[in-house]
Amino acid sequence: MCAIIEDTRYRVAVYVNSEACRMNWHVGMRIKEDVLHNARAEYGKQVVKHLAERLVKRYGSGWGFKKLQHCLRAAYTFSEAEIDYAVRRQLSWTHLRSLMFVEDELARISTGCWSI
Repeated sequence: MCAIIEDTRYRVAVYVNSEACRMNWHVGMRIKEDVLHNARAEYGKQVVKHLAERLVKRYGSGWGFKKLQHCLRAAYTFSEAEIDYAVRRQLSWTHLRSLMFVEDELARISTGCWSI
């Protein structure tokens, strides 16, 4: 019984992590493509702040400005194929956030354990 419960819990956690990573990347892409439209930096920052305020009211403090900045950075840093590969490799959102700040793409790829 314990093995069944623990195995199921593990699979649920892996699935939730994968979907959370995909969701965050898609949120970033949506902001990048549909909200910012390559707008000026200061204007874009204000738009994202306003969006964060609205999301916090609806979904709670986990959707603040800093979270949206991370989602946006993920969208600028990773392709959809890279995100899909990362979640198959079971990298968490925390791993991806760390990798986003590795400026050298070759170093990021080798650190991220993927080769697309």
